[in-house]
Amino acid sequence: MAGSALARARSVLAGHRGVDRDRGDVPGWVLVTLMTAGLVIALWAIAGPALAQVFTDAINSVKGPSVP
Repeated sequence: MAGSALARARSVLAGHRGVDRDRGDVPGWVLVTLMTAGLVIALWAIAGPALAQVFTDAINSVKGPSVP
C-alpha cells in the first residue's frame, strides 16, 4: 500500500512540474508591470498640470460665467 501511495505522489509531482513550465516567466511580468507603472508616473508628472488645466477650462466652459 505504501508503494502505491509513493507512486501516486510521484505522478502528482511529475504532473505539477509540467504545469509550472507553462505558467510563464513571473519575474518578466513583474518587470513589465513595474516599467509600465514607471512610464505612467513619468508621463503624469510631465503632462499632469496641462491636463488639469484642460479639465478646469472644460468645466468652466460648461458652468458658464459666475453670477455675483
